[in-house]
Amino acid sequence: MLLLWLLVLVLGAAWLAHRRTPALPALALVAAYVIAMGIFSRAPGWLVFVLLLMVAAIAAPLLLPDLRRKLLTAPLFAWFQRTLPPMSVTEREAIDAGTVWWDGELFSGRPNWNTLLGYSKPELTVEEQAFIDGPTEELCAMVSDWQIGQDMDLPAQAWEHIKTHGFFALIIPKEYGGKGFSAYAHSQVAMKLATRSGDLASTVMVPNSLGPAELLLHYGTDEQRNHYLPRLARGEEIPGIRNFWLIKCQRCKEENLSQRII
Repeated sequence: MLLLWLLVLVLGAAWLAHRRTPALPALALVAAYVIAMGIFSRAPGWLVFVLLLMVAAIAAPLLLPDLRRKLLTAPLFAWFQRTLPPMSVTEREAIDAGTVWWDGELFSGRPNWNTLLGYSKPELTVEEQAFIDGPTEELCAMVSDWQIGQDMDLPAQAWEHIKTHGFFALIIPKEYGGKGFSAYAHSQVAMKLATRSGDLASTVMVPNSLGPAELLLHYGTDEQRNHYLPRLARGEEIPGIRNFWLIKCQRCKEENLSQRII
């Protein structure tokens, strides 16, 4: 019988935690249950005392915030400050560059789905849709994922098509000769290319996300923007993704060969 009382206690505490019941009523319910268990069951006195002591130990830091900050939070933060490396200026700028948007609610454990549903659905402009239906479809037809793996490179006509149609300039504003597409359009282009070849999608996606264009837009001087962005948009300057991509393919080939030898 005592085991049943203890099982109900554990499950009840878990249910209160799952429901995120406020600390004061949750602890009061647990304490009342423990007292009732001591009265109506054959629980030994020392067990009831230990359980009530545990409830008190949990209640003290939760119900006394000043005590919690002084004895628990402050020492923990001080230890973390001594242990973690200092944050650089670049890291601080990266943290302050954006927000967590609605994604932050996912980490709360109880996201408000109505807030997410309230956001309007992104849509492609006529120009963006035409780019996907035209040049993007044509680029997909030019490549074979198997052949890319054999040659460790994209076909020459694919490279020329990428440069001619501004695939490296999706996020570059139109005043610099780029497409000025939205982030949604960029993702749709990358997704379409990935249906044909993952390497092709990476070749187009990385310069538009990790490439120099966005860095120049945010941190470059006017002279640097006016010089480099039009050249990137025309394909005269190609970001270093090609060398990176060839190195990756070479490593993949070496790994495959070593696996065959083994």
